[in-house]
Amino acid sequence: MSAFAIHKAPAIETKAQSGALAAIEPDGSFEGYAALFGRVDLGRDLILPGAFTRSLGERGVSGVRMLFQHDPAEPIGVWTSIREDGVGLQVRGRLTLDVARAREVLALMHAGAIDGLSIGFRAVEGRTDPRSRVRRLVRIDLWEISVVTFPMQPDARIAGVKAGARSLAATIRRGARRLRTLPGLVPLPS
Repeated sequence: MSAFAIHKAPAIETKAQSGALAAIEPDGSFEGYAALFGRVDLGRDLILPGAFTRSLGERGVSGVRMLFQHDPAEPIGVWTSIREDGVGLQVRGRLTLDVARAREVLALMHAGAIDGLSIGFRAVEGRTDPRSRVRRLVRIDLWEISVVTFPMQPDARIAGVKAGARSLAATIRRGARRLRTLPGLVPLPS
């Protein structure tokens, strides 16, 4: 997990996810999951459903930046939709193809070289289990979502706007049912 400070603000934490890349639209539009609920990531954090609700309500989709590799000097597009569903934080965005880096990112996405998403945030409320050392994040102040090379949550995916006959959420739900027995999966409280 990397962190950086912006203008004396609290340190920003990052969480990243990756997955197989499906078709990206010619205009640079894509969708995916920037975070998955109930999965322990490589940094030993687990995000609970509802963790983003307050931040998204206060900041709105236009207040969350799309960056490349968490670099505040590398904005590459805009998020058009950010919402929580039963799987995690579902996002839709569009690369700004008038920006050279965005064109490069689009080419790398098409080649399958970049397929990760990562969130930059400040943990507002969370607790660490002393036994497992897993930090359960209850409330997150979301600042940015980046397209990245090396993600923290390897099970989330960037997918094309057109996911085919079945939706991306349904595909991930099916995969999650098959993964329930894998280590690192912590059941969510009912």
